Amino acid sequence: MSGPSNLLSRPLSDLPGLTPHALKQLAKESLETVGDILWQMPFRHEDRRQMQGSVFHPSETPACHFVTVGKTRSKFFGARGSGVFEAQVEPRGGGSLGQVLTLRWWNMPFMKRTIAEGLELVIYGKVKEWRGQLFMDHPEYEILEDEAEVSASSYTGRITPVYRLRGGLTMKNLRTAVWQSILVAGEKPFATDLLPPPSPKGEFAGWGRSKALRAVHFPDDDEELRQARRYLALEEFYTYQLRVVRRRRMAEAAGGRPHPGDGTLTAQLAAALPFQLTPAQQRCLEEIWKDMATPMPMNRLLHGDVGSGKTIVAFMAMLRAVESGAQAALMAPTQILAEQHYQNAQRWLEPLGLRIALRTGTRKTDGDESPLWTGNNDGRPPEILIGTHALLHDRKLLTNMGIVVIDEQHKFGVAQRARLIQKGNTPDVLVMTATPIPRTLTLTLYGDLDISTIDERPKERGEIITKVRNIGKRDEAVAFLREQLEADRQAYLVYPLIEDSEKLDAAAATKGFKEWAKALEPFSVGLLHGKMPPEEKDAVMRDFRSNKHQALVSTTVIEVGVDVPNATVMYLHNAERFGLAQLHQLRGRIGRGSHTSYCVLFIKDDDEEARQRFAIMEQTQDGFRIAEEDLLRRGPGDVLGKAQSGAAPLRFAELLADTRLVRIARTLAERTLDEDPDLQAPRFESIRKTVTESEVEQATLQ
Repeated sequence: MSGPSNLLSRPLSDLPGLTPHALKQLAKESLETVGDILWQMPFRHEDRRQMQGSVFHPSETPACHFVTVGKTRSKFFGARGSGVFEAQVEPRGGGSLGQVLTLRWWNMPFMKRTIAEGLELVIYGKVKEWRGQLFMDHPEYEILEDEAEVSASSYTGRITPVYRLRGGLTMKNLRTAVWQSILVAGEKPFATDLLPPPSPKGEFAGWGRSKALRAVHFPDDDEELRQARRYLALEEFYTYQLRVVRRRRMAEAAGGRPHPGDGTLTAQLAAALPFQLTPAQQRCLEEIWKDMATPMPMNRLLHGDVGSGKTIVAFMAMLRAVESGAQAALMAPTQILAEQHYQNAQRWLEPLGLRIALRTGTRKTDGDESPLWTGNNDGRPPEILIGTHALLHDRKLLTNMGIVVIDEQHKFGVAQRARLIQKGNTPDVLVMTATPIPRTLTLTLYGDLDISTIDERPKERGEIITKVRNIGKRDEAVAFLREQLEADRQAYLVYPLIEDSEKLDAAAATKGFKEWAKALEPFSVGLLHGKMPPEEKDAVMRDFRSNKHQALVSTTVIEVGVDVPNATVMYLHNAERFGLAQLHQLRGRIGRGSHTSYCVLFIKDDDEEARQRFAIMEQTQDGFRIAEEDLLRRGPGDVLGKAQSGAAPLRFAELLADTRLVRIARTLAERTLDEDPDLQAPRFESIRKTVTESEVEQATLQ
């Protein structure tokens, strides 16, 4: 008897029902074994359990029919040989009262070699009526000898999976490969369970990985499909939580050193600020300082909406490390954001007498790898170091690291965070993000971190008024924008692409720049996009911050962290190309001063779906509400982007509905690691391979 691994590694060429052409199609998409094919998940199912009666009815709902083929013919149009193959069919056994349904396949002349008079088919599709005649275009079909064969069909008589196709794959070949794989497996287990054995009286009693994989493709009923998805979702959460809990325990076991500080530098900075910290900022600081005072390395997420004041909290945490005789580093995802943090550090921290340095990928010439320093350079290592990913490669500067602040964690990923931490000999780590992650996701994504949330904006920040407008209203928008510029305000004019694309039909920033420069004369308009050299980007941003440019035409390079308090207007062109969370991030570039700000989302004149989707942007500035709406509409992968590099994608989880499964998975993961911290027992072999994949990825970056 072959074991689970042998069955999953069995080549598809061993299966019946797959032609050489089908096998070639599948191989082009790297689908060559039973294991490959069974992890091709359907994105929906169709209920084909009921055969329709002896009369055809026009309907927008697809249905199954058992039919007999009558006359067939091919018709051709034009010189290029385009045409249609038609087959007239009647319900099997007659009884149609003379009713005939015409099946049509357009530009598929080879069908005449497959569909012939007298054949009996099961067909699936929509019956349509035109000029008194009934048609079904491009139906799915299967040639059957008798009704008994329906029970062995992968197309009909059951709940049938529908897959997303890629390359040259056809639904028929992919579905047949899955069905034949399941038939070969039979009822015996073919996949090693990753989850601990379920309780005999629990929700998943009798379930295992093999049963779930069968049912998620070809379930007996809706309830079995629901339970199969939940089982596989729990498995995903369990493997993810094993990684998270294991990573957290390893960090705690590594040990560090306390950074209690004496409060001198933090008190000086607090006294110099022209504003008071909000209660939420103060609460988060107390949580951070409490962690830093212990020998156990801090691993904390500072989570706050755009404009909530995370940067000053991060600076206060960095000062606590410096007070304790250590260095502090802040790493940003882009050079623009690193430069901005550097300028803020010059403004707030340099007057305290601190040595501050900036290190980015472009800050070296002719082999000189020295960073750009502020005026307090006296030859000693900097106390405050700010940079981009270039910090990952600088072994000279990170000699005595006490705290690492990572801005916008989702732009880096776990592996890069781990590498920077290693350079600092297990320092305290503060992950800082303005991406509003729904509360239901924080345990899933950041289970290895404690969480501090700044849940209020500074009172001195102005209101942001958001409106959705048709692109045809642009003339009115130009007039309003000129009024704002004449009042000495500034504006962002954001486009989704750099170059015109017929496929996406999106306006290009370069084209928009020329139009706006003319429309806004004599005001100065700048242009910023990702393909510009770093030095040119820096110059444009400097000119915008200093109000040499009153308007800035930009792509989404301004999405993260750019802070120009005088900017009070944002026009987002082709807003339908953006997700809600990204629009909220972009909108966060305005409303950073005390003046009322205005955000306008321009959409196509007839795009009612976008208008409905953006209603929440008009209703609220709460990024957490918006993120949950975005998650409902687009799913976790799109909302979070590269949220956690090295983590397996979530294919089954419905994160807003599955919070209970997350907590169950967390408990199971903790119990497993309590029993076997290194997962060395033979029964944990499969799960150990899955869990350590991300650690291998991290090691390759060192």
